[in-house]
Amino acid sequence: METNYHRPVLLKESVDGLNIVEGGIYVDATFGGGGHSREILQRLGPKGKLFAFDQDEEALNNSLEDERFTLINENFRFLRQFLKFYGIKQVDGILADFGVSSHQFDTAARGFSIRFDADLDMRMSKRNSKSAYHVINTYSYDDLRRVLYAYGEVKRADAIAATIVEARSLEPIKTSADLKKVIKKFLPAFKENKILAQIYQAIRIEVNEELVALEEFLAQTPQLLKKGGRLSLISYHSLEDRLAKRFIQTGKFRGEIEKDFYGNTALPFKKVGKLIVPDATEIKSNSRARSGKLRIAERI
Repeated sequence: METNYHRPVLLKESVDGLNIVEGGIYVDATFGGGGHSREILQRLGPKGKLFAFDQDEEALNNSLEDERFTLINENFRFLRQFLKFYGIKQVDGILADFGVSSHQFDTAARGFSIRFDADLDMRMSKRNSKSAYHVINTYSYDDLRRVLYAYGEVKRADAIAATIVEARSLEPIKTSADLKKVIKKFLPAFKENKILAQIYQAIRIEVNEELVALEEFLAQTPQLLKKGGRLSLISYHSLEDRLAKRFIQTGKFRGEIEKDFYGNTALPFKKVGKLIVPDATEIKSNSRARSGKLRIAERI
């Protein structure tokens, strides 16, 4: 199912991974254009329920008219809190697609894409007080360098951060064009788009606290999923995928796996199948799918 808002990636595979029970309760943690939600609803019976989350106010325009469906305008980091509000303690499956929607990339004013000149924004929710402007113009040199290196894996993060700090001391860096002009010497023609994409990714992750929110979301899933319930996770860059992979394997994000007195581990999940990536046909029809990675796990 496609919409002008967003074309869902790995649609069939990710919903197949939920192993849907007709009367079950499911969560689409990243509603977007509603493609994954529509597919889930098609497989649910009349007594099934689907709760969807999206922090972007513009996604509310895509809400579905179905008595089995509830759309919650919140970040998935608050998953358990809002499900509890609706009287839901456990669910049969949770799907999440961690990518930025096509709508967000294609709406110039949102400031997500390197293709457009726009105000430095990059907020996934307008309720977020922190924007890309705030990060670029107020973060210290050390914090800017950290963001660029940790979240964008930018090779010359130190020099780029220093250049930004020096330039903004003369006048604020307000737009994408301003930023590009300031760091132009770090953008050789043959690598310009790649380096800009890394920088934009880093700033976007910082603005929206994406990795922090991802950890908070994943940490809630063992308690929310019923035994045998499924987790279906689509990621698009190594930072997200590493977190998802490690959590599925160990139930933790860092540190050693905890063992009991007898050396046994109490892991919350078991991996289901192998890593799934889009095939050539999907990539040809939707180039933004090319970096998608799907991991499926089952609650033990």
